[in-house]
Amino acid sequence: MSDNDFVVQMKGITKVYPNGIAANQGVDFNVMRGEIHALMGENGAGKSTLMKMLFGLEQPTEGEIIINGEKVSLSSPTVAIAKGIGMVHQHFMLVPSLTVAENMVLGMEPKQGNKLFINYKKAVEITEEFSKRYNLYVDPHAKVRDIPVGMKQKVEILKALVRGAKILILDEPTAVLTTQETEELFKELIHLKEQGYTLIFISHKLNEIKQITDRLTIMRGGKSMGVYETAGISKEDISRLMVGRDVVLTVEKEQAHPTDVVLSVRNMEYTNEWNKKMLDKLSFDVRKGEILGIAGVEGNGQRELVDMLFNLNVPDGGSAKVNGKNILGRPQREIRDMGVSLIPEDRMTFGIAGGGTIEENLMSDRASDKRYNNGVLFNLNAMHNDSDQLIKDYKVLCKSRKQLVGMLSGGNIQKVVVAREFSSEPVLIIADQPTRGIDVGATEFIRKKLVELSREGAAVLLVSADLNEVMELSDSLMIMYNGKIAAYFEDTAVLNDTIMGEYMLGLKQQSVEEIGGVVHGE
Repeated sequence: MSDNDFVVQMKGITKVYPNGIAANQGVDFNVMRGEIHALMGENGAGKSTLMKMLFGLEQPTEGEIIINGEKVSLSSPTVAIAKGIGMVHQHFMLVPSLTVAENMVLGMEPKQGNKLFINYKKAVEITEEFSKRYNLYVDPHAKVRDIPVGMKQKVEILKALVRGAKILILDEPTAVLTTQETEELFKELIHLKEQGYTLIFISHKLNEIKQITDRLTIMRGGKSMGVYETAGISKEDISRLMVGRDVVLTVEKEQAHPTDVVLSVRNMEYTNEWNKKMLDKLSFDVRKGEILGIAGVEGNGQRELVDMLFNLNVPDGGSAKVNGKNILGRPQREIRDMGVSLIPEDRMTFGIAGGGTIEENLMSDRASDKRYNNGVLFNLNAMHNDSDQLIKDYKVLCKSRKQLVGMLSGGNIQKVVVAREFSSEPVLIIADQPTRGIDVGATEFIRKKLVELSREGAAVLLVSADLNEVMELSDSLMIMYNGKIAAYFEDTAVLNDTIMGEYMLGLKQQSVEEIGGVVHGE
């Protein structure tokens, strides 16, 4: 295999930040034209930094980047786009209030005669032309806020193609898709590959990597651990290379024996600012010693439900009680004092104070704890010792407790959040997308801890878009669609991806009697 076979060559790439942290150390990353190439590794392995340099968001300290045989300096995303590189981010970069067509041409808008206003007709024509050309069908007139997640993913891909991308970086592209949407996306990616496009596929989902990619590069500790033909390497070997040890890909758990109702939600309603009903008379219970999973395509009320339970928003009606006491509208401090812990979906906004140290974040909810505060002075030694112990117990990779938490990788930030929330002796754990975007090692650890805490008596409400996760961890499971419970399963053993997908997409709906099983109290 010669250099002429590669459309992307990154040679000897090193990235050292001003604080001395080396994110990449002499990395070689080569991608062939017309292949789907996976980039894998633990959080903190250096994948994101490497791709940021390929897309011009950051520049290497050492090394060179060659695109189509030409050595280039990718000083900005604008330069990268001009070189035919596009990036589809894990978190969609779309404007919800604009139409699909308006988003498609944002920043390169066709103008009408006076050059002041967008030529909307032309924007629609561009959208329809590219949509048809690449078999990525979207509705150009729909507001982005009103379209399903799968269509948003297509819009993001089309945006890159409209701008001339021949090399596409796809960052966790299936994180929020149903099984059916994922299969549809894969067909479209293969269609792009057959037309000569080059796809770099970043994912932690090993089954998908095996299904869709041709080759894969594995990173660990900022270095490349090798390049492999996907068909010739097992999922177990991939995991071992990523984390440096054997990883258990399934979680064993004892049979649950739920007892008293801990969380009771009744007739909760909420209509958002766009007059869309996000919660429609929602009622359910979570019991002590039980993991109740909530599955559903994003945008069907899951986020709004979690927001209500932790006073990030206020419902239009209904109630929510923990051990018989109302929690709606209470200050978060009081909710925490009632034994409620939250692993938020958006860990960067709601899970940490990025400008604080690891210790400050671990201890942020302990200010009134008598172990750390005698009413006059803080017991700093206790804080230091307990922070160090949590860092050790939860395997947080860092220099020390004094390191700024915002400098950690996503997976290690999540471990800090989990360490704080799990160590507070919670009676109720609300886990919202607890393993999204983190590596197999951290995922294994967090899943085991959730099961362990539930078997010790905690009630767990698990919200996850990862079907394997929600089916594997949940003792019972409900599926949300359009703000309602579409289905409830007392036993998750009867479920598979197809059954789940039918309810998640609104193709099926259980009877009132079947759904009523999720209510155990009055």
